[in-house]
Amino acid sequence: MIVHVMDRAKEADVGQVIVACGEKDIADAVTGAGGDAVLTDPDLPSGSDRVFQALQQFDPNCDFDVVVNLQGDLPAIDPQMIRAVLDPLGESDVDIATLATLIDDDAERDDPNVVKAVVGFSEGSSTGRALYFSRSPVPHGDGSHYHHIGIYAFRRSALQKFVSLPESNLEKREKLEQLRALEAGMRIDVSLVDTVPDGVDTPADLERAREILEN
Repeated sequence: MIVHVMDRAKEADVGQVIVACGEKDIADAVTGAGGDAVLTDPDLPSGSDRVFQALQQFDPNCDFDVVVNLQGDLPAIDPQMIRAVLDPLGESDVDIATLATLIDDDAERDDPNVVKAVVGFSEGSSTGRALYFSRSPVPHGDGSHYHHIGIYAFRRSALQKFVSLPESNLEKREKLEQLRALEAGMRIDVSLVDTVPDGVDTPADLERAREILEN
């Protein structure tokens, strides 16, 4: 599955693809498939910490100033989504970029496992500034709700700042680490995409992913 994610990242063609691995067997699978792997401390508290440690090891001279954090459970992700997450970084004031898609199902809106992004989209724009993230169906009242997709593009300096910050109160309450950045005054912008990529969290998800990839 990790190799499929790596291949989708390469197809996006936005830069060097590195797999940050907490275990040697994963690194071996990546290098065996012709990829580049960096072994990181298996006890790191989050994926963001793992990405930053891998970046420091792979690029100690700071040649790269933007990094995309792509999780390893998205083997069928459309490479266009990986390209889309970089769009908001065209604005120099944006620290972190991420993705969201329109929710058109009430059950999805009310599901606490679906993270909602509250975004200030201008009329006709497909990018906007994130104001909040929640497991609750916010904002209140009539209007659109957006499903947050957990892919992030960090400016290197923003990632370094983010991993240095302690857990914030809202982060602990909602169990959403991106709130740490907002509480610290960092700017997160959101790019709107059409669909949610299929993640693999259960055996049934894995079978569905296999069917998609085989076809």
